[in-house]
Amino acid sequence: MAETGNWSLDIDTDRVAWLVFDAPGASVNVLSSAALRELASCLGEVAAKRPLGVVLRSGKASGFIAGADIKEFQSMTTPEAGFEVVRAAQAILQQLQDLPCPSVAAIKGFALGGGLELALACTYRIGADDGRLSLGLPEVQLGIHPGFGGTVRAVRLIGVRAAMDLMLKGKPCNAARALATGLVDQLVPADELATRAKLLLQNPPPPKVAPLTDRLLNLAFVRPFIARRLVAALRQKVMPEHYPAPYAVVDLWHHYGAAGAHSYVAEARSIAGLICSPTSRNLVRVFMLQDRLKGLGGTTPSGVKHVHVIGAGVMGGDIAAWSALRGMTVTLQDRNDEIIRPALERARTFFGRRLKDPQAAAAAFGRLKMDAAGEAVSDADVVIEAIFESVEAKRALYAELEPRLKPGAILATNTSSITIETLCENLAAPDRLVGIHFFNPVAQMQLVEIVKGTRTRGDVVQSALSFTRKLDKLPLPCRSAPGFVVNRILMPYINEAIFALQDGIPAVLIDKAGTHFGMPMGPIELADVVGLDVCLHVGRVLADAFHRQAPEILSSLVEQKKYGRKSGQGFYSWVDGKAVRPGVGGAAAPADLEDRLMLPMVNEAVACLREQVIEDADLLDAGAIFATGFAPFRGGPLQYARQRGTAQVRRRLAELEKQYGERFRPDAGWDLLPL
Repeated sequence: MAETGNWSLDIDTDRVAWLVFDAPGASVNVLSSAALRELASCLGEVAAKRPLGVVLRSGKASGFIAGADIKEFQSMTTPEAGFEVVRAAQAILQQLQDLPCPSVAAIKGFALGGGLELALACTYRIGADDGRLSLGLPEVQLGIHPGFGGTVRAVRLIGVRAAMDLMLKGKPCNAARALATGLVDQLVPADELATRAKLLLQNPPPPKVAPLTDRLLNLAFVRPFIARRLVAALRQKVMPEHYPAPYAVVDLWHHYGAAGAHSYVAEARSIAGLICSPTSRNLVRVFMLQDRLKGLGGTTPSGVKHVHVIGAGVMGGDIAAWSALRGMTVTLQDRNDEIIRPALERARTFFGRRLKDPQAAAAAFGRLKMDAAGEAVSDADVVIEAIFESVEAKRALYAELEPRLKPGAILATNTSSITIETLCENLAAPDRLVGIHFFNPVAQMQLVEIVKGTRTRGDVVQSALSFTRKLDKLPLPCRSAPGFVVNRILMPYINEAIFALQDGIPAVLIDKAGTHFGMPMGPIELADVVGLDVCLHVGRVLADAFHRQAPEILSSLVEQKKYGRKSGQGFYSWVDGKAVRPGVGGAAAPADLEDRLMLPMVNEAVACLREQVIEDADLLDAGAIFATGFAPFRGGPLQYARQRGTAQVRRRLAELEKQYGERFRPDAGWDLLPL
């Protein structure tokens, strides 16, 4: 038996080699440079001993291989350096493919990115059919594409249609789809994975190849037609100047047809250039920020088992449903059963759509219980208040709740605008109140603000952070202040869009400027989706706190009960949940519109940092990306300012201030902070 730091190799009495990847001190396997070098050594030994075949499997319970070591990307400072690293990795996987005996990847759990590319270099792949199988090539989410031969081998194995779907979307496929596309040869019971892998080597069938239709689509004279269709579909979703990686995938296949040694060289040169691009650098940074937010939950799992939510409106009901989905017992309180029932029906529909399995959906619904009288408050580990934004109503509720809370229970508010200091004034133990601020829609929004008041205890904050991770959300700790972080930086963006509308610029052009920058939707549409009444309320809170002007048209529309999407009419008319966008003829947006929209948001981010509403610039950028959808490829508002040049951004704000007024005045933080 041969062992290295990451791999162990053993050849059994039936002459089957077992090559096990178990990275020391790590919860998951990643293909670091060291792990790849050790793999090459083991493959050399396999080739020399010529066993009947070799099984590659993971020693981790979590899964097969999570991919390449992303942290190593940051050391590739030039395309030339990246090319050398990638070509070395390609050579090792080619060494695996060229073994003088068949190989099989025995996959349990995930095989992602470089992990799946390694499996593609094997003769066969079998998967454990235990509901956890997840195979994917998600590299486009990091601004790159597969680089260990995946753009070639995926097309050869499953055909251009399935391979492009896998690479361009970056979404993993489950067991059923993996089998249907030919990504795995067999699905087997998890406890038979090793046995069936060995049996496959003892009775090896012909290796699979792409279906005949796909082999025809791969012909040189057909590829240009297919490539044009793929590019046209991509342009409906992402711009090449923002996200070049998926376009590079199509280009590689178009020119090389996933054939010949030169296709691997071209793949390596392409990914090496992408790794060093601003888009990839920023997306890798976003990945690291996400990991940092996950780590804020601590190493000890949350002990929360019972959540009590007060307020069965859309937000409260959805918080309750999500908590039940995540395995907790949930009780939902409101004034009477009639108010709660619609929330339960929404939850029932949500569970059925999300979980697919009727038994799992029924189990989740069984964990969600109606409790109009609030009898379960004394049993709850977390009590979340999600009623309307009234200081008096919230204080009255807390006065009733506080004596009934069990020791150690978290008392949380989902307020979006009221400071914790204001809400905790009459509490006997004001140090136990914390903000747990979800964003709408709860099921889709990853981020949750954890808001610390001046009197909130540190252990209460940590408990809230851990609870948020149990919900599989990303916690963002911040200080209690008007608008906290997310609404504080978002409202200047929305308000300026409305000011531009009042200046006569069509809403469609304003929204186009926002999406051209990289936002997921334009600011006018976003205001309609959030709700104009909500925008007005939060806007007034911030206007009062910072002595700013709110757009007059917003008040007028709310007075007319035009709230946006939820009422069917706002800045846009809404039909079947979609905005009806009027034509603008040949009208063009002013040249300064993009800066006019985006720089107030950047300026407010600097103000938040200066006022220490949040700990550092990285956390602020994470909040902007995961809650407002700030263009991920730009790395967040403060990263965008750095890359554009902070001095240049400050000068541009000063120019806009002269033209449009003091709302563009550069914050003092531009001069005070090391941005």
